[in-house]
Amino acid sequence: MNMEKHNSSLVVELSHPDLVINVGKVTLGEKNRNKLQKAQREQEKMRVMQAVCALLNSGGGVIRMEMANEAEHPVEMGLDLEQSLRKLIQSSDLQAFFETKQQGRYFSIFVKSWSSDLFPEESSIKFRICSLFSSLYSRSGTSVFLMDSREAFDFLKIKKRNAESSSGKEPSSKNTRVIPQGLHKSDPVFLVFQRDRFEYGEILGFPESQYTEFKQFSTKHIHTYVENIIPVYIPAFANTGGGYLFIGVDDKSKRVLGCAKENIDPDYLRKRIEKAIYKFRYFHFCQSSCGINFTLKIFDVFAKGELYGYACVIRVEPFCCAVFSEVPRSWMVKGKHICNLTTEEWVSRMMGAEPELTLLCDDFESQLSLAGGPPLSKPVYSKKGLEHKKDLQQLLFSVPSKHLRYTPEHLWKELSSQHEGLEELIKKEMRPFSRGIFILSRSWAVDLNLKEKQGVICDALLIAQDSPPILYTILREQDAEGHNYSTRTAFTLKQKLVNMGGYTGKVCVMTKILYLNPESAQESLEGPCSPIDYPESYSLADTQQMEALLQSLVIVLLGFRSFLSDQLGCEVFNLLTAQQYEILSKNLHKSRELFIHGLPGSGKTIMAMKIMEKISNVFCCYANNILYISENQPLRNFLSNKNICQSVTRKTFMKNKFENIQHIIIDEAQNFRIEDGDWYEKAKKITQREKDRPGILWIFLDYFQTSHLVCSGLPPLSAQYPREELTRGIRNADPIANYLHAIMQQIKKNPPLNIPPESLEMLCGAEWAQGVPGTLIIKEDLSLKQIVTFVADTCKCFFEKGYSPNDVAVLVNTTREVDHYKHELLRAMRKKRVVQFSDACDMLSDHIVLDSIRRFSGLERNIVFGILPRAAELAISDNILVCLASRAKQRLYILWHGDY
Repeated sequence: MNMEKHNSSLVVELSHPDLVINVGKVTLGEKNRNKLQKAQREQEKMRVMQAVCALLNSGGGVIRMEMANEAEHPVEMGLDLEQSLRKLIQSSDLQAFFETKQQGRYFSIFVKSWSSDLFPEESSIKFRICSLFSSLYSRSGTSVFLMDSREAFDFLKIKKRNAESSSGKEPSSKNTRVIPQGLHKSDPVFLVFQRDRFEYGEILGFPESQYTEFKQFSTKHIHTYVENIIPVYIPAFANTGGGYLFIGVDDKSKRVLGCAKENIDPDYLRKRIEKAIYKFRYFHFCQSSCGINFTLKIFDVFAKGELYGYACVIRVEPFCCAVFSEVPRSWMVKGKHICNLTTEEWVSRMMGAEPELTLLCDDFESQLSLAGGPPLSKPVYSKKGLEHKKDLQQLLFSVPSKHLRYTPEHLWKELSSQHEGLEELIKKEMRPFSRGIFILSRSWAVDLNLKEKQGVICDALLIAQDSPPILYTILREQDAEGHNYSTRTAFTLKQKLVNMGGYTGKVCVMTKILYLNPESAQESLEGPCSPIDYPESYSLADTQQMEALLQSLVIVLLGFRSFLSDQLGCEVFNLLTAQQYEILSKNLHKSRELFIHGLPGSGKTIMAMKIMEKISNVFCCYANNILYISENQPLRNFLSNKNICQSVTRKTFMKNKFENIQHIIIDEAQNFRIEDGDWYEKAKKITQREKDRPGILWIFLDYFQTSHLVCSGLPPLSAQYPREELTRGIRNADPIANYLHAIMQQIKKNPPLNIPPESLEMLCGAEWAQGVPGTLIIKEDLSLKQIVTFVADTCKCFFEKGYSPNDVAVLVNTTREVDHYKHELLRAMRKKRVVQFSDACDMLSDHIVLDSIRRFSGLERNIVFGILPRAAELAISDNILVCLASRAKQRLYILWHGDY
C-alpha cells in the first residue's frame, strides 16, 4: 500500500498570504557550488527541487532560503540548479515559471503554478503535474530510458486507451498483446531459456535487442549490483513488450561468464531479486489487479565439466498497464506538510482527464477546461444559454477605461453612510491608483467560505493596473487577530484564484489593514503589509490581465459543486446565475427573514444549500444549529447527505422541539400543510428565541408547483416580505421549458383557489436558458401494456447509447399508483434486460427511480417518464404537470393512461 511521505526538512511558513516554503541554508553561485562535495551539492539541490516541485503542483508560491556561503555581491543560483529547473518543467524558458530575488543573505525563488498552456506551440506538453522522477522505464532498441513527464503522459495515455478498447474482455495481460519477437517459442532466445546449464565462455547465438539485455556480474557487492539493476530493466521490459534480462553475459562478446560459485549464493540471489521485484508499484486502467508476470532461472555454469558458478536469466511478460520501479517522486503541499504523491494520486493528477460529459454536451458548455489548467483545478461547466464567465465578469466586475470603480455601488454607499470617515480613508488609500476596480464585501472571508470575524467593518479587493491584487481589511480598532484574519483570507483567495478559478498567470494577493478610529474620523493606522517583495511581473499590466483574473474570481465566487459530481465520479463545478449570486450576497444581519419565490428549474434547492453554508460562516455556527425542512423524505435525505445541516420533513418538525436550532431554511414551502399545526409560526418562534440576535428564516417556494388544494400555512402574500424572485430557469431543455411556460400561462389564467393570483404575476419576467436541445413527447390514451413497453424499449435504447439507470426517473401521480405500475414495469424491463427500480429516497443509487411526482419534488433527472391518469385531480392537473415537467432536464415523456 502506497503511503504519503512528509518531508520534515522543508518548512511551510503559515504567516504569509501565499504558500511559502523555507528550505534552510543553501550554497548559491556557480563557483561556490562547484566547491561543494557531490553529496552535499545533491542534498541541497534535492531540498530546493522538492520545494519547487511542490509549489508548481500546488498553485505556486515562494521558496525562501538563507545563503550558506558568504557573498558581498548578488549571485546567481548555480548552473546545476538551473538545469534541474529546466528539466523539471521540460523547457528552457525559466522566466515563464521562476523569478529570483536576493535580499542580503536571503534568496527567494518566486514560483508560478504549473500549466502547460504557456507552451501552445509545444502541443506534446500536456501533463498536468511536474515530477522529479517518473519511476517509469521503457525499452527502445538495446537501451533503457527513464521517461520524463511528457513521455510518461503519452505512455499512460496509450495504456489507458488500450485498456478501454479491450474492456469487456477478461482482464489479463494475455489479452493486451500479440506475442512479440523474442518471446515466441521458435525464437533462439526462448530455446536457450529452456536449458538448465551454460558452458563457461560459450557464445550465445543472438545479440542484444529490443527484447534481450546482457549484463555481467559486478566484481564487488554482487547482490547489491543485481538489486540495483532489477528496478530499471525489469519494469522497462514489462512496459515495452516483454523480454529477457541475462545477468552473467558479456554484452560485447556475447560470452557467458557467470559468477564464480565462491562469490555467490544462488538461493540468496533468488530471494534478493524476487524481493526487488515485489517492491514494484503498479497502476491499472483495466479491471485487473495483477502484478508483473516473470520467470526467474538460475543457471549452472560449467567449465571443463566442473561447476564453475552461476548465471541468471529473468523472462518478463508484457504488462497490461503500467509498472513503476518505485513511487514517482512528485511533491505537493497538503496543509502544513509537503507530501510525496502516491502512485495512484500521481497517475490520476498526471492524466487529468476531462469528465465524460459526452452525453450531456448538448446541455453544458465548458467554462474552465482541465487542458492547460493548474494541477489542482477542476472542470467548470455552465448550462448552455446562461451567462459565460466573461459575461458574468462584465456584468459584475467590469473594468472602467479611465478611472477606479467602487462596486457594488449599493454597498459602497451603505458603508460610507454607516461609518463616518470611511469614504475619506479609502479614497486616500486609492489615490495612487488611476484605473481598476475596488470590490467591497462585508466579509471576503465569508465569500471564500471562511468564518466571519467580529470587528471587521468590511474587506475590499483592489484589482488595479500596474499593481498586484491587494486585499484591504478595515477594522474598527486595532486587533491582535486582525493580521491573521487578513493573511488567512488573502491566502485562501490566492489559492482559489489559481486552483479553483484556473488563473494561469503570475499572481499574489498583498494584504493591507486599515483602522478606522471612531473618535477621529481622519485618523487611520496602516496595518502590517505583506513582507514578501514580489517581482514587477506580479503586477497586473493591462486590461487583458485584469479581466482574466476577474474571470477566475467569477468562478471562485459563483462556482458550486455540481450535482453531476456524484454521477460522474469526479468533482465538477457549475456557476450560479447573476440573479442567484445577488440574492446570496445579501447581508444576513439585515435579511433575517426572506421569502424567495422561484419559477420551476430556477435553482431554489441549490440556493438553499449555498445559503446554509453562508449562515454557518457568518454566524460561526455548526450543522446542528441549522435546520432544513422539506415536505418529502427524498429531498430531506438528499440534503442530509450534504452534511451542512439537520434535515427533517415538516411532520418531524412539528413533533419535536429542536432546542439547538438557531436558523431555519424551508424548501418547496408551497406544498406544506397545516394538518399537524402552524409550521410557519413555530419556525418564527424558534428563529426569534434570542430577541437581540434573531436567527435566519428563509423560505423557498413556487406557487406554480402547488400539488394540493388545502391550506399551505404560508402567510398571505402581502405578509411575505421581504421577498425576492428567481425568474430565470436553468434546468430544462428548450422543448420542456416551452411546455412549462405554456402550462404556467394556463395556471395564471385559472389558478386554484389556494394560490394567490398576484403571486403568479412573476411569470411575466420569466426567461429560460435558450439553445439547449431536448425531447418532449406526449402520448395519449395508452393501455398499461403500451405504457410499460414504451418505457422499457426507450430505456433500453438510452442505455445502449451510454446513459445509465441513474439518469432516469419514472413518475406517477400518487404513491398508491407506484405499486400498480411497478409489477408490470419490472416484467417489461426484465424482458429487455433492463435494471431494477428504487424509490426517490435512494436517489444516489444506480437505479431507475420509480416514485410519485410529489415525492420527487425538488429533485431532477436527465430523462423523466410521467405516467398520468386522465381523471386525476382536475383542479390542480396543470400544477401537477408543472411539477412533473420541471423535474426533467433533457427528455420528457408524458404518457396518459386511458383505461386506468
